[in-house]
Amino acid sequence: MTDTPSPLPALPAESHTAFEAEPDVRTAAFFAVLGQPVPLCSQAALRQLETQAAATLPPHTLMARAGWAAAQFLRERLAHAEAGAAAQPVWIVVGPGNNGGDALVMATELHRTGVPVQVCLPQPVQASDARWAWAAAQAVGVPFNAALPERLPAASWLVDGLFGIGLARPLEGVFAALAQRLTHHAQHHGRVLALDIPSGLSCDTGQTIGEDSAPGHAVRATCTLTFLAAKPGLFMASGRDHAGTVYVAPLGVDPALAADTAPAPSPLQLNAPALFVPLRAPREHASHKGRFGSLAVIGGDTGLCGAPILAARAALFAGAGKVHVVLLGNGAPAYDPLHPELMLHAAGDLALEPLSALALGCGMGQRARARRLLREALALDVPKLLDADALNLLTQDPALAARVAQRAADGDPCVLTPHPLEAARLLGTDTATVQRDRLAAAWALVERFACVIVLKGSGTVIAAPDGRCAVNPTGGAALASGGTGDVLGGLIGALLAQGLPRYEAALAGVYLHGLAADTLSAEGAGPAGLTAGELAPRVRMLMNRLFYPVARPD
Repeated sequence: MTDTPSPLPALPAESHTAFEAEPDVRTAAFFAVLGQPVPLCSQAALRQLETQAAATLPPHTLMARAGWAAAQFLRERLAHAEAGAAAQPVWIVVGPGNNGGDALVMATELHRTGVPVQVCLPQPVQASDARWAWAAAQAVGVPFNAALPERLPAASWLVDGLFGIGLARPLEGVFAALAQRLTHHAQHHGRVLALDIPSGLSCDTGQTIGEDSAPGHAVRATCTLTFLAAKPGLFMASGRDHAGTVYVAPLGVDPALAADTAPAPSPLQLNAPALFVPLRAPREHASHKGRFGSLAVIGGDTGLCGAPILAARAALFAGAGKVHVVLLGNGAPAYDPLHPELMLHAAGDLALEPLSALALGCGMGQRARARRLLREALALDVPKLLDADALNLLTQDPALAARVAQRAADGDPCVLTPHPLEAARLLGTDTATVQRDRLAAAWALVERFACVIVLKGSGTVIAAPDGRCAVNPTGGAALASGGTGDVLGGLIGALLAQGLPRYEAALAGVYLHGLAADTLSAEGAGPAGLTAGELAPRVRMLMNRLFYPVARPD
């Protein structure tokens, strides 16, 4: 359809701009979320939040606030743009629902303050709030065009205001074509802003809507201004690629209002240093290595010694007082020439009982010796991390899996760190099912094992049996190389050895692991070609900055 809606009765001028009288909203409209433990709200929680907020506010207030925040977001960026770019219009594509209404308010506010805008309205707006916003835009002379241009115009910014969190069907027809064009522009020119969520993306899972049945379409933006609260789908699966840099405009509404009605378990947060730094082990001058724990990394079947060595080196750099490596295979090295600080042992030669923590599975193999050693380790009253082949052994041996769950019931939960394929094996399903809803998969693993779960991948999910859960925002394609998972296991193991609780050790290890990859990539060492061994030294630097900043003398 290319027709535009019939005009609505004119609204009083003050109703078009009522949001301008809210200085509290204007002064703190949005903030970048990386580094802050912001709550993540599901679609159901957001709907409840909208309902509760709307019940106490005048009509159209939330839409007016969202549109003003979006306009202010671009005004700030245009103020710092080159003169030629700033003079180009903002091109806004508007959908038929309330997301389109947000975009229309944005267009109205930009137009009223002298920023040139062009609005593409491929279908008439339908939602009542959106029709109010359309009438307001008409009243101030915002220029509209119903026809889809053959190519996107030169613009200072392109704005995706097509669909928000309520979209249930795949993008089709003109909307799919617009998503493809916006994506192409973002990839080649940048400056594409998505309002609330990139159109076509699930706010709960980060999957493209309709991706299960056919290749789906969703906008890839360079940044997303999301309203009321952050959504988990912006940080998981494909969501991180589609959303770009994420900012939140809370619109003067506290997301905690929806906490009582959010689907259990809750709350869900974005992982950030504030969640784990307060529990760091102190590093006083009068310290010795015994205060920072002893870790044993157990694995290394014949031909697989590299994995536990990588993990153990990472544990050294993460501050463990003493690090042992137990190698199961034949022909294992006597010591690590790069890091002779590591103490290498053959299986059975090291007493595990006195140690502070164990990390099992890296290159461990799945032979009888590995199975026996895992069974013996599970009987010990020390924090344990299970990765790689240790997880595969649980899949093969129901008695071992039951033992893990029983130990958790007895107050000794493990930390399990599966990648999606390992998670699928543990759950008796396939990788596609795990990736389709990563939060659901993580909670299914928690329910089965009553352990802290680290479901690795884009937007690693960290979930605990007590209901706490976080999605990690750091890391990316630079981690897509062999051995990076072993490094993560060593990092978390070292933090367990230093006395961090299991959930916080997992949060810290995952965050620092990803942040190390991000900072190295920013310096040109990634995303292509970054090796696992390069991560640990950078983790050490980041951890010291976060955990132990040097105090300056007065």
